[in-house]
Amino acid sequence: MFQKLEALVDGANAGGIEEANALLRRFKDRSEQTARAIDEFMLDFKTLVFVVETGEEGFQKPIRKLARARLATLEQLVNVPA
Repeated sequence: MFQKLEALVDGANAGGIEEANALLRRFKDRSEQTARAIDEFMLDFKTLVFVVETGEEGFQKPIRKLARARLATLEQLVNVPA
């Protein structure tokens, strides 16, 4: 599942937002920390999509890097036994 999310970050388009939400929905109720990590990732992912779609190429790399870092944090949280 996280490979699919990474692919969505690489592709960064508006359709990916709903797909990412659907993939992450199953983890939303795990803990407050996980829910916060999901929200932070989604905010960065939506920002990335906006930047890509508006053609602001100079901002794509740093925002993509931030989204990947948030995704890595989230992956660690959901892979830790509760």
